[in-house]
Amino acid sequence: MNKDAKIYVAGHRGLVGSSLVRNLVAKGYNNLVLRTHSELELHDQAAVQTFFAEEKPKYVILAAAKVGGIHANNTYPAEFIYDNTIIQANVIHSAWRNNVTRMLFLGSSCIYPKNCPQPMKEEYLLSGPLEPTNRPYALAKIAGIETCHAYNRQYGTKYLAVMPTNLYGPGDNYDLSNSHVLPALLRKIHEAKLANSKEVTVWGSGTPRREFLYSDDMADACVYLLEKLESSELSHMFNADFPPLINIGCGADLTIRELAETITDVVGYSGKLIFDSSKPDGTMRKLMDVSRLKQMGWQAKTPLRDGIDVTYKAYLDGKA
Repeated sequence: MNKDAKIYVAGHRGLVGSSLVRNLVAKGYNNLVLRTHSELELHDQAAVQTFFAEEKPKYVILAAAKVGGIHANNTYPAEFIYDNTIIQANVIHSAWRNNVTRMLFLGSSCIYPKNCPQPMKEEYLLSGPLEPTNRPYALAKIAGIETCHAYNRQYGTKYLAVMPTNLYGPGDNYDLSNSHVLPALLRKIHEAKLANSKEVTVWGSGTPRREFLYSDDMADACVYLLEKLESSELSHMFNADFPPLINIGCGADLTIRELAETITDVVGYSGKLIFDSSKPDGTMRKLMDVSRLKQMGWQAKTPLRDGIDVTYKAYLDGKA
């Protein structure tokens, strides 16, 4: 990509979007278009269309989304399916209407079936039932992937869908009622340390396995792929029968118990971890197959403990 190309990053204030902006700026891209929620309401089709007609970005990174953990997905299923479906439909359609032919759409690993073979390959999409606790969110993201595929087939665009694994890093959401497992545990264990609590309760049995990717690594992978949209390595995907989909992850996982123990070590908490098996575990394993991305020459660089350490320091500094 030309360093002066106009790039619109939708959702630039979130964990994903802020990491993408940092990566783009570090690599010399100097014409980023950014809008806060108050400046551009992505649920408003007319407002989104006007924005694209006026700004005419050449590239779009669609990172805007309503996200959350098991509790949030269970509590607000209507918002998760509505918000994500309407936002991505407005952005993708308005981008096409204004001649944006290159886009990166960010999905989620929850698009894969609940009992998916491990590690999860891209071709396992739509091969079985979804995990019920986050099915509305997953269906919205699957619709986004299929929308990219449909526009590519009908209009010749190059819209690529990327599926990051579980992300964490500076700028994460630490609200205990709707955050993901890693930031929720980080906050709970930190607060237990401050209160000199003898124990911390962790949702679920602790046995499910999860993969975690540092958000700056995710951003680096996204920009790497964005720069390769014209390459032969990707061009064949835009005319294929299967959606243009690439997993982004580190290729390794651990149990929730091991994650909690790692966070305990980083925080310096000496109390006991109690696992509440009456709470839902969700999918038992969600390990991404990242061989396609590795074959293209990219792999994650940040070890989990190092990433958690940086994230915890940012949390303590009030930068989270």
